[in-house]
Amino acid sequence: MQRSHFFETLPGSAFPVLDWPWEQIEPFYQDLLSRPLDVERVERWLADWTRLADLIGEAYARLSVAVTLDTTNPEAERRFNDFIDYIHPQAQAADQRLKEKLLESGLKPPGFAVPLRKMRAEAAIFCADNLPLLSQERKLASEYNKIIGAQTVSWEGDELTLQQLRRALQSPDRETRQRAWRLAAERQLADQAAINELWGRFMHLRGRLAKNAGFSDYLTYRWQQMLRLDYTPQDSLRFQQAIEQVAVPAATRMYEKRRRELGVERLRPWDLDQDLYPLDLPSLPVYGDIDDLPAKAEAVFRRVDPQLGAYFHTLREQGLLDLDNHKGKAPGAYCTVYAVMKRPFIFMNGVGLSSDVRTILHESGHAFHNFERLRLPYFQQRIPGLEFAEVASMSMELLASPYLDAQPNGFYPPEAARRFRIAHLEHILAFWPYMAVVDAFQHWVYTHHDQATDPASCDAEWLRLWRRYLPGVDWSGLDEQAMTGWQRKQHIHRYPLYYIEYGVAQLGAVQVWRSALSDPALALSQYRQALRLGGTATLPELYQAAGARFAFDLETLGEAVALVEETIETLEAQG
Repeated sequence: MQRSHFFETLPGSAFPVLDWPWEQIEPFYQDLLSRPLDVERVERWLADWTRLADLIGEAYARLSVAVTLDTTNPEAERRFNDFIDYIHPQAQAADQRLKEKLLESGLKPPGFAVPLRKMRAEAAIFCADNLPLLSQERKLASEYNKIIGAQTVSWEGDELTLQQLRRALQSPDRETRQRAWRLAAERQLADQAAINELWGRFMHLRGRLAKNAGFSDYLTYRWQQMLRLDYTPQDSLRFQQAIEQVAVPAATRMYEKRRRELGVERLRPWDLDQDLYPLDLPSLPVYGDIDDLPAKAEAVFRRVDPQLGAYFHTLREQGLLDLDNHKGKAPGAYCTVYAVMKRPFIFMNGVGLSSDVRTILHESGHAFHNFERLRLPYFQQRIPGLEFAEVASMSMELLASPYLDAQPNGFYPPEAARRFRIAHLEHILAFWPYMAVVDAFQHWVYTHHDQATDPASCDAEWLRLWRRYLPGVDWSGLDEQAMTGWQRKQHIHRYPLYYIEYGVAQLGAVQVWRSALSDPALALSQYRQALRLGGTATLPELYQAAGARFAFDLETLGEAVALVEETIETLEAQG
């Protein structure tokens, strides 16, 4: 199969495309649109479309990475905005015409049953009037990043980002923790008005997106936009109920155990880290300087699987890691793809805490998924549901956990590694209720649009859900800090409705880990085989390939919660 002569003129790297005007890109789309499409020619046509899509996709990824690495860089912001204003909408419109051409042809290339299903869903909600609005939404997300990236405090004579302040929140001295927690909360509340104003613009824009596409509410529109074709909003609500029945009591038991261990009358938010996970007191040792993180992670991955270790080595050698935190860097962590290079890129905000270890394991799971799925020939086949992409990352956290004491370059000595595993499992118990808060809040927001446009109503609803799902922590006297938690959850602002993925994927990951407890080699083999499927299988099929079940029910969640609690007890008995 050879590419058309015209497509041979495309560059072999995405860098030239970063500054191409649309007039330089458009002829390639026109060429694809003008070609006859039949059984004999469809493979070459798909290959050329993939080549073009990979170039545009990597250009977007590189420009997006640049504005998250430094939210204060005006040149990076200008280039990113130019791309999403002048290139991205035009490319989306052209892609829509190509989708329609393929769908109208009736052709069904091998391995395209699921991609064609997704194309039909995308084509059905496409609206040209929404293209500039989608570009505007990306700009608003960058504004949110700038607000959060600029948050710093003065602590003992040093200017620290709130991420760096987390070290003080790990202090064994409760008064120090409380002082640091209140300082961080005060700084976050200083941006309350700015985030509220931005929220109003987000909500107005998202309401227009849904209306333009012919939907009664944004939730229904966004559900289809995210290609959630294997489950419904009702499944999500059912999962929230299951969490309330089995995960909330388990998390409450865990919080009560921690209260007794600390010897305090009430467990307060400064007795937990900022993600509501129990603190490791005494703290786990730091893994060293941030520069030590990649070498130690590679040592762990080589013990999990030599090929995964080799993948991570490639990331190190080719400069595809940006792991340290600094002022002006966007919050959070992610793994993106440079499709032409066929390489992932990992972004995070490490400050030397044990949470960084979980983060690098998590994002590396995404990277391994990308290495495996990028082998598929066509870009439409490489896009899995996010609900399974998070299984790739969360499973790696658990599959790698027995090897954290790898010597000579491991993260921890054996006793600390055991404590890390306990803390990680406690984090899972704490996570499900928190996930339910975020998911339930977003369901409310996008089915009560007018009410939720008012930030005060959002504060009240978040506080109601917070009290419902997180009864084990005492927030008395801290209502203002508690009710504004939705402002600090970046997914709510930047990736609307993106959070249920973590909850169901965590359930899938626990099932993968359960298999690994009895047969590590088989579990790893199934895990990697599922990663290779990319987007050529449905979510239930992907989970099944990984040795799990795509589920929202009380029984499956109850079994997972019981396994986590039992394993914590076993590990604690070894101490």
